[in-house]
Amino acid sequence: MTSKRMMLLFSLAFLASASSMTQASTNAGIDTRHWQMDSSSTLGVGATPLSGTMLALSNLPALAETSTVPTRSAPKTSGVRKLLADFAVTLRDIRYRRGGREPSTGFDCSGFVRYVFRHTLQQDLPSDSASQYLSGEKVARADMKTGDLVFFRIRGKRISHVGIYLDNGRFIHSPSTGKSVSISNLSEAYWAKHFVGAKRPSGLS
Repeated sequence: MTSKRMMLLFSLAFLASASSMTQASTNAGIDTRHWQMDSSSTLGVGATPLSGTMLALSNLPALAETSTVPTRSAPKTSGVRKLLADFAVTLRDIRYRRGGREPSTGFDCSGFVRYVFRHTLQQDLPSDSASQYLSGEKVARADMKTGDLVFFRIRGKRISHVGIYLDNGRFIHSPSTGKSVSISNLSEAYWAKHFVGAKRPSGLS
């Protein structure tokens, strides 16, 4: 086989290969219009057939790697805790009444807490704040979650007040005579002074 014929066959094979590469690039969404072969890729005697291919490959735009990194959402309040908090908030503005256990009569602090837990978790808590403090799991202030109970000593050493923790230092409670169910914050001087700790009722453990 003569050198000319071999060169012709080689040229045809190269053109077929280049055509396949262009088609594949088109299918991959790559714009090949800017690809050009330098003068040394001219298929003539003494030319280096592969130089054009190497140039084309060197000009091939880098395919961007698209990797989806899952975003981590902030922790959400669990369903039962949210239900409890939402229900408690619906009772805002019901007046305080010593010994009160129902919305129709008014609430004292422990009666309010007891009513909320009974109607959301079907859990019967002890009837007074001191007894409620003795039940449940102790929780560090930094670990308090929505629905945990917060306790206070207003007078003396005995636990005498309780509320339901919401979030960000806020808690909802039935404060005292002349007031009604409302939201306060543990950062307020009065409540910070009398705060004792938090407990987690078994229904939330």
